[in-house]
Amino acid sequence: RPDVLIMHPGPVNRGVELAPEVADSQYSVILDQVSNGVAVRMAVLYLLAGSKGAGSKAGA
Repeated sequence: RPDVLIMHPGPVNRGVELAPEVADSQYSVILDQVSNGVAVRMAVLYLLAGSKGAGSKAGA
């Protein structure tokens, strides 16, 4: 179906969770989802840790 997006947070167990043909199809946005997920998790960890981590000029 052309109106379907294939999504998975990764890593994908090809042949177990998804057929390789599905994971590599033109409707797959798995690589985009994985890439965006990494950035989101990094941002959340940064916010939870506070902005006074390494490289901060606070107290300098």
